[in-house]
Amino acid sequence: MTSNKTSAAQITWDFGTAYEFFISLHVLHNPEYHGVRASWAAGVRSRIPAAERRLLEEVMPFIAPPLDWIYRLTQPKDTLSALYTLRQIPAAERFKQIFMAEGHADDEYVRLLEQIAQKSAWDQADLQAMRKTMGKKDKSKYNDESIGRFLDWWVRPAELGEAYLSALQAYQQAFFEEEERRVAPVLKSGLKRAQELAENLSTPQLLTELSQGVQFTENVLAKKIILAPAYWITPLVMYREIGETHTLILFGARPATMADIPGELVPDDLLRKLKALADPTRLKILRYLSHEELMPSELARRLHLRAPTVTHHLSELRLAGLVNLRLQGQEKRYTARQEALQNTFELLRSFLTAPSDEN
Repeated sequence: MTSNKTSAAQITWDFGTAYEFFISLHVLHNPEYHGVRASWAAGVRSRIPAAERRLLEEVMPFIAPPLDWIYRLTQPKDTLSALYTLRQIPAAERFKQIFMAEGHADDEYVRLLEQIAQKSAWDQADLQAMRKTMGKKDKSKYNDESIGRFLDWWVRPAELGEAYLSALQAYQQAFFEEEERRVAPVLKSGLKRAQELAENLSTPQLLTELSQGVQFTENVLAKKIILAPAYWITPLVMYREIGETHTLILFGARPATMADIPGELVPDDLLRKLKALADPTRLKILRYLSHEELMPSELARRLHLRAPTVTHHLSELRLAGLVNLRLQGQEKRYTARQEALQNTFELLRSFLTAPSDEN
């Protein structure tokens, strides 16, 4: 890893396709959130054998990519080395070690799962507590039946550990072995570009550029920052606290001219931007945000819409990279990304005038 000495905060760099292995699996089980075509994601999942596919469908909604666990792996941090490391962990400890890493013991969700694991059983009170920790998440996905299926696995740690490893191996063979070869060069190029940007930008400027519009809070900037490229989350970011002193941030590194789906011709960045702009409410929002910074509640009052509706539109604009997002405590404040609007027109012109492969 190398350090960036010109930034206000110390930055180090990390790289590994193991990040992408777990992130891509997460995206394929949450395609709508990431702007990926749901039918295509379902097609990829269908390549996984039935038993392993069912296990993933039942546990993936309740876990996040184990970023801190991957960070602590030794290089090369590719898929095969990650699977090898998992095989060395006793089956009964496997799931717990990668998803309940040190430093998250104060998390309410983690504490609840620890309590259930100690009993080796769950009851209706546990189910209600789990539902409460889900908060405002999709009620159709996080219902009593789905929570119960996950808890059935959770209280059988050895069986879960073996089944989960088997499912990961099946996914690697069915899809990611080839995908890893496709995205690895892109990730390396993304890392190189980020390091070049870091030579001339301050830490806040660099993070805003790499995240396509997120302005991070002081508590993030106060820590030592580890940056690593990712492909499937572009243009979003993922970040995780690593102990008390570091923050790991994975930034989207897929070029605007490249599709996330293998073999697709139309760049997803262009498609998302055009879809986001082809909506009268989102155009009104961008008009307001082009003049001043606003919170979702302020936009809701001006548009005479419910706050959840405005939040949905802002999420679409953020996924398209068309707005800046500034986090201020519990508040989210948005402005229009004028440079992204200009880039949209240039990207469309370049796509339409590029040489055609067809005769």
